[in-house]
Amino acid sequence: QVQLVESGGGLVQPGGSLRLSCTASGIIFRSYAMGWYRQAPGKQRELVARISSGGVTNYEDSVKGRFTISRDNAKSTVYLQMNSLKFEDTAVYYCTAEGIGNLWGQGTQVTVSS
Repeated sequence: QVQLVESGGGLVQPGGSLRLSCTASGIIFRSYAMGWYRQAPGKQRELVARISSGGVTNYEDSVKGRFTISRDNAKSTVYLQMNSLKFEDTAVYYCTAEGIGNLWGQGTQVTVSS
């Protein structure tokens, strides 16, 4: 019943941009902080950005100034605008709603390659 669906990933050259989307269903979306995580091969999943229910944002240091998280409560969607992409940004990106438990979407692949 509760679902998160990520989209917007793809192949991009270094310095390029992508916009990821995550649409939630089965929850009162506006009540939850939302986060974007990523997992690269051989690495643990790490938090890259979060946004509170009130719109306050936080970023992992390596993406600060390049990534922007935002939300549209009317669409039950959280976005991650990624600019100036680097090779090390390559990962599967996941979204989650805080406070529900172990709830993740299926992930969307981002590959940065020349």
